[in-house]
Amino acid sequence: MPPYTRSSSTLQSSSAEEEGRGIDVAWSSMTVSQLKSQLKERNLPVSGVKAVLIQRLEGEAVTLDSTTTTTTTSKDFAMQPSSPAVVAKPKGESSAKTPTKRVSPTKGKSPGRSPKRVRIEPGSLKPPADWEKIYSLVEELRADRSAPVDTDGGEALPEKHLGDVVYRFQVLTALMLSSQTKDAVVGETMRILQRHGLTVENIHQTDHDTLNGLIKKVGFHNNKTKFMKQAAEIILKQYAGDIPPTADELMKLPGVGPKMAYIVENIAFDTSSGIGVDTHMHRMFNDLNWVTSKTPEETREQLEGWLPRDKWGSINYIWVGFGQEVQQQKEKMLRKCLACSSPREALGLLKKLRLDVKKDAKRFGLEDDIRKIMDG
Repeated sequence: MPPYTRSSSTLQSSSAEEEGRGIDVAWSSMTVSQLKSQLKERNLPVSGVKAVLIQRLEGEAVTLDSTTTTTTTSKDFAMQPSSPAVVAKPKGESSAKTPTKRVSPTKGKSPGRSPKRVRIEPGSLKPPADWEKIYSLVEELRADRSAPVDTDGGEALPEKHLGDVVYRFQVLTALMLSSQTKDAVVGETMRILQRHGLTVENIHQTDHDTLNGLIKKVGFHNNKTKFMKQAAEIILKQYAGDIPPTADELMKLPGVGPKMAYIVENIAFDTSSGIGVDTHMHRMFNDLNWVTSKTPEETREQLEGWLPRDKWGSINYIWVGFGQEVQQQKEKMLRKCLACSSPREALGLLKKLRLDVKKDAKRFGLEDDIRKIMDG
């Protein structure tokens, strides 16, 4: 083996032979300073493997933690996995690198799996404190049914006079159009479709481009056109022209998720197997600390864990409308709070839902009225 490729395990015998000293040196138990001293005394060149060895040892000689200090010897180094040293090559020798096989750290081991999330069973959670008082207050504030959802939502828009089958299909259509779209635009688009003829048979017969033009104002209309055409075909072929009767079956239709399915089930069949939760409800219920969730689906599951079943069917309609008024009709909501049975609690609720009561009171000339309530 050429001198520049010797390993640390042969350093003792080979270096003694080179120098003609025949001295047995315990290389493996030396510290860095001792190793360098021995090399200097023997006039051995500090190059090649020796240089790499010393360099590695100097970098790893002292390991500190909160309680101990460990000195690494050349013996310790010999037991550690070594990395290939970069050494000078003789003239004429090929400089081509030998590829190093890389081994995956997980090879031969089963990849770690995240623990399966345990589903929260309905009725298994403790209700938040005072939730009933807040819920009743919101029901009072929503009694006038004056939010956008009350005129342009999935319950208000369908044509009941055309029969139950058509009514149910229009409920489904309104909810399919509503994703990422304001209720006013959904209402306008639904009325356009109703003039065109909003039945499952007519939507199935309408060509893609025509239908896309009819719903062009809603968000993601290209995808919704495709989903509506596909859903119409499935309904005709598999359900005899009526929409699927359960939320689970509704979710099998293209473009229909849990929120949509539970709302359609409730409006069309007066059944509630789950709660329809949108992003606004998700935010509000986290603000109220009724849930601790990252997604609307987690919010739904946690709500179902404690909310009485007799409120599952109405919670979406009540709270979506309330959220619309808080965000879009602030003056009206402030006045309703001032006129309700518990104005101080109502204004406090608005604060929890991120409405800047002081700023908006000044904006709408309600500062004095609100100050009297809050200071009274």
